[in-house]
Amino acid sequence: MPYPLFPTAYCPPIAYMALLAHYPHVSIERCETFPKQTYRNRCEILTGNGPMILSVPAVRTNGNHTLTGDMKITYAEHWNIKHLRAITAAYNASPYFLYYQDSLEKILLQPYEHLIDLNMALLTFLLQKMKIATTIELTNDFVAPQEMDANDFRYTLSPKLPCPIEIPPYDQVFADRFPFHPNLSSLDLLFNMGPDSKRYLEQIILP
Repeated sequence: MPYPLFPTAYCPPIAYMALLAHYPHVSIERCETFPKQTYRNRCEILTGNGPMILSVPAVRTNGNHTLTGDMKITYAEHWNIKHLRAITAAYNASPYFLYYQDSLEKILLQPYEHLIDLNMALLTFLLQKMKIATTIELTNDFVAPQEMDANDFRYTLSPKLPCPIEIPPYDQVFADRFPFHPNLSSLDLLFNMGPDSKRYLEQIILP
């Protein structure tokens, strides 16, 4: 695998974007068997009541053998409307939410058939707004972790594991109620820091 390898992620966490921002070219895995309870279809935001997990209901088209690239999205429960409402309530008072609101709404209100297409649209949105020039490509085959070098982040970037890098504090909307929450969705960073998000990410020290 010639480039650093990342999992796909729904509104990826800050550690994900910090690592990605340090590379000019990365690959995103779509040929793995889809794992449960990961950032691939979930993110975490900070609301007035504390952290909230937002999950995209994904359908395994081939049962437990479904590849990440084949995972489909169901809109039966209108999850995208609920996510938009939660994000708006959480970040409407943030310094930069209004600058990015329309672009985010356009993505979330568009019906995507496959999870990876939604995730790529959101990642492209984040890269553009943060002015990160990393080139992204999707994998065409699966390479086992033991065959990879140290630049394999598919399974180390996980809500089940400690954050692999230290996330420096920045001003968050509900700082008067809660201590700093590191490694939330990158939406939290973008809405709170806006154009300074790239500089912040580039200053994070990698392991």
